Amino acid sequence: MARIKLWGSLRSLVDGREYLEVEARTLKEVIDALEKDIPALRPQLERGVSFSVDGLVYQDSWFVPITEDQEIVMMPRMVGG
Repeated sequence: MARIKLWGSLRSLVDGREYLEVEARTLKEVIDALEKDIPALRPQLERGVSFSVDGLVYQDSWFVPITEDQEIVMMPRMVGG
């Protein structure tokens, strides 16, 4: 079971919860599970999210393997230049 920490504004979409747990082995499986189980997150997931896994930030790297003991943080997609 992957434990996902939600960053800032994402918490307001899930009644203020800081953590969610899903069965997943990759970041793509995290997104799929959240889309299915928590409809309130769908609009943000469609706009895009970024993940931090043990401090490394990933965007569009959906097949990164994850394990239960890793720190996984989901945040709105980071953009900039």
